[in-house]
Amino acid sequence: MTLYDELFSYSELEQILSDESRVKGMLQFEAALAKAEARTRVIPEGSAQKIVDQCRLELFDLSVTAKDAALSGNIAIPLIKMLTEAVARQDKDAARFVHWGATSQDVIDTSLILQLRDALIFAEKNLARLSEVLAALATAHKNSVMVARTWMQQALPTTFGFIVAGWLDAVLRNRRRLVEIRPRVLTLQFGGAVGTLAALRGDGPEVARVLANELQLTLPTTPWHAHRDRLAEVAAFFGLLTGTLGKIARDISLHAQSEVAELFEPAGQGRGGSSTMPHKRNPVTCSVVLAAATRVPGLVSTMLSAMPQEQQRGLGGWQAEWETLPEIIRLAAGALHHLTNMLSHLEVDTERMRQNLDATKGLIFAEAISMALADRMGKMPAHLLVEAACKKSRTENRHLKEILREEAGLRGHLTPADLEGLFDPRNYIGSAEEFVERVTAQLREFPPVG
Repeated sequence: MTLYDELFSYSELEQILSDESRVKGMLQFEAALAKAEARTRVIPEGSAQKIVDQCRLELFDLSVTAKDAALSGNIAIPLIKMLTEAVARQDKDAARFVHWGATSQDVIDTSLILQLRDALIFAEKNLARLSEVLAALATAHKNSVMVARTWMQQALPTTFGFIVAGWLDAVLRNRRRLVEIRPRVLTLQFGGAVGTLAALRGDGPEVARVLANELQLTLPTTPWHAHRDRLAEVAAFFGLLTGTLGKIARDISLHAQSEVAELFEPAGQGRGGSSTMPHKRNPVTCSVVLAAATRVPGLVSTMLSAMPQEQQRGLGGWQAEWETLPEIIRLAAGALHHLTNMLSHLEVDTERMRQNLDATKGLIFAEAISMALADRMGKMPAHLLVEAACKKSRTENRHLKEILREEAGLRGHLTPADLEGLFDPRNYIGSAEEFVERVTAQLREFPPVG
């Protein structure tokens, strides 16, 4: 299916994860292997060059590779066969050194790692961009007072900048995770039939070292054919990232409800409309991100379920990864790109935020009043007094301030000026501004991303 590619994915990421990219990486492995074996005098240098010359994507028909894979069980076997035939047409003797000492899983896994390297670069760049967008938004609105909501109900005053700072803090944790996993994940796979490199006799470790250098990958302590924690960690990273993006999208979509109307996705021709209701302005980007956040956890579960692979080479578990991990990355990276673009143009209605502060007729200030009274009359008496006033406010549909002005129990404890100040939301946002500054300061920890 391709109808929804523009909605759920992104063209740059599609190229990274394409069939052409996968096969190109496999050919890159075969060329690098030939070079490494020539440098370690395992195969003749002239034969290696003949192999390298044929490792060009345009020489291969991927439709044939895909068809033959149905019989062979993977795409490496038909591809190596075609490569061998291509080399043989130039030099029959050189053809016998194609794929020398390697196994199908070596070329398939390493090609995937090469794709992951580009995908992680994509994620790093877009996370950096998202961080800058969120930092600017948090700073611009660090004093924009609004209602905080818990259990889907109005709770206390806060600032929009503080809410955005929470989003940014989570994004920065994902950036740190990305830095941490990169050296563990971007690792060569090269072990031959069972991981011992027996076909290369004693030259295997040196060939592996040169091969890793050629591909600019980390050299693992041992081949990892049946140990899939590296790939599961990548899946888990993108799962956590998608969950973070989903949290942001969920918040924005709730703030965009007609009855709340504090945030809006950018308007545009054909964007967010309805086929039947002309007035609709739907949060379409949020819907895409939330769809990804719904789909990705199940796919991550597949990667985790595939980890207990049999003995030295797995049956079924390894194959389950081939389409699953790219789909996880595709959905996560697409959500990241689209959400970042939308947030760059997010519309914030600060006037509506101020209006919504009074939706409960002052009840969101009950804690502030109770705490102020607790200093004067004790916590429990203060709580009971304010609780009764809140009940009366609801019953009589009157503002809490009006109720408290009539409350005899306040006399001698709070002056009219004290009471007025307690109903100013700016006086009860705690350390919100400091938290915004703490989070945005963290951006200095990260080097610029080109």
